[in-house]
Amino acid sequence: MTSPSAPQFVIVMGVSGSGKTTVAEGLAEHLGWTYVEGDDLHPAANVEKMRNGIPLTDQDRWPWLRKIGEWIDEQEGEGKSAVITCSALKRTYRDLLREGRPGVTFCHVDVSREELERRLAERKGHYMPASLLQSQLDTLEELSEDEPGVIVESTGGQEAVLREVLKALNLHGEGSAT
Repeated sequence: MTSPSAPQFVIVMGVSGSGKTTVAEGLAEHLGWTYVEGDDLHPAANVEKMRNGIPLTDQDRWPWLRKIGEWIDEQEGEGKSAVITCSALKRTYRDLLREGRPGVTFCHVDVSREELERRLAERKGHYMPASLLQSQLDTLEELSEDEPGVIVESTGGQEAVLREVLKALNLHGEGSAT
């Protein structure tokens, strides 16, 4: 655990449609922290593959994950805490994201398959097609007990989920740290 004055980073993780963006935006607003949508850091080739319904490989993901890590390092260098969305489906991905970054904590937003399918069917304007859900579910490795983070069920309204995340992560408000 880092000191209360050290920057903190919450990576909101999970499969497509789990509500990562909604949770992350709510956390960032509540805490007064910087926020970045990890998908915005994908190389164009990754976006094009997903848009065409082609699952990403580890080789596709490594440069993207490194770019997220570099973004975290920049924020830390500026003394800023931040919230980041990133699917972070495998332990090896999460290990890379927290390597040398003791302030990183994960918040896995967990949702039933039925709810994921419903959300993806209703989602408009996102390049990630519902057809890739199964590949993400197949890739997903749950957080292990020795990884810093929490698993939160995304059930109920946005406010209820945000309260649950804040409680689970022991975060309290504007500028607070874990």
